[in-house]
Amino acid sequence: MGDLTRLPDGIAPVGLAAALPLDRIQEGLIDAFLASRKPNTVAAYRRDLEDFRAFVASRPEAAAYADSVDRVARELLALAPGQANALALGYRASLDARGLAPATINRRLAALRSLVQLGKTLGLVSWELEVENVDGVAYRDTRGPGRDGVKAMIAQVQERSDAKGVRDTAIVRLLHDTALRRGEVVSLDLEHYDPAAATLAILGKGRSQREPVTLPDATRAALDEWIEVRGRHPGPLFFRLDNAGAGGGRLTGAAVYQLVQALGADLGIRTRPHGLRHAAITSALDATNGNLRAAQSFARHRDPKVTMRYDDNRADLAGQTAKLVAED
Repeated sequence: MGDLTRLPDGIAPVGLAAALPLDRIQEGLIDAFLASRKPNTVAAYRRDLEDFRAFVASRPEAAAYADSVDRVARELLALAPGQANALALGYRASLDARGLAPATINRRLAALRSLVQLGKTLGLVSWELEVENVDGVAYRDTRGPGRDGVKAMIAQVQERSDAKGVRDTAIVRLLHDTALRRGEVVSLDLEHYDPAAATLAILGKGRSQREPVTLPDATRAALDEWIEVRGRHPGPLFFRLDNAGAGGGRLTGAAVYQLVQALGADLGIRTRPHGLRHAAITSALDATNGNLRAAQSFARHRDPKVTMRYDDNRADLAGQTAKLVAED
C-alpha cells in the first residue's frame, strides 16, 4: 500500500476519514489508492483497474455504471461481501479464459484486493476480497541464457572499444554478476556508487529505501572503467550516447532491454535483461550446492518459494522424480 497519510486534496488522513462525508471519500478513492506510488506502479495499477472496468462493462446488468474506473470502484465497494467476491471470482475466471499468464492474473487480483483494503481502512466497507490467486504453474523458464551464454555476451560487447562498448559491458555485468533488475540499473545515479566500499545503493523491487549491494572485482572494474569514460559529474550513472559520445539523458529500461536482446541475437541467443538475472541466480545455486538461503539473499527475493522455483528448474526435480517412478 502507498503512504495513506499523504492523501490527495479532499481526503483526510486515515484517522480522520470518518469525519468526512461519504461521497467525498468515495470521489477521491482512486487518487488515494494511487497516491505516493512509483510512476511505473501507478501505470500498472491503472491498466489493471481499467481491465476490470472493461470486464464489468461487458456484463449487461452493470454496463450502466462502468463508464469510468472511479465509478466501478465505488460500485464494487457498495456491493455486499458475497456479491463482491462473486464478481471477483467471475473476473478471475475471465482472465484465465483469456489465457493470461498466472503472474498477470494474480497482479490484477492483487490490485482489486488492495483497493478494497483501502476502502476498509477508510471505513467504507467492513469486509475484504477473499478470492485467491491462481496457481503459478506456468512460471516462466528461470534458467536464462546460461553461464556460457553470458560469458559470450560479455566477450562480444568487450570487443567494442568505444564509449558504448564500455558502458554496455558495465550494464551487462551488473545485470548478471549482481542479479540486478533493469529498473534497478537505470535508476542509479553516480552518487549511489561508493568506490571505496565497492558498493551500489540500489532501490530494489517493492522497496522504499535503497540498500547496498557489494560488487565483485570484475564488476567493479567494469563500472570504474565506464565512470572514467562517463566523467564524475552528478546525474544518471548510465545515459544515452549520441554519435559524439556525449550524454543524452538517462538510459531507459526499454533501451537496456533492446541492447541485451541485440547482444543475444548476434550470438544466436534469445534473451532479455531478466534472463541474465535468471542465469545469475541459477549459477548461485550451482556454486553453493543448492544453498537456498544464500541464493535468496543474493537474488533479494522476499519469498523463499520464488528461489525454490529456480532450484527446482535448475535440478529438474520433477523430471528426476518422474524417472524414478517410471523405473520403479
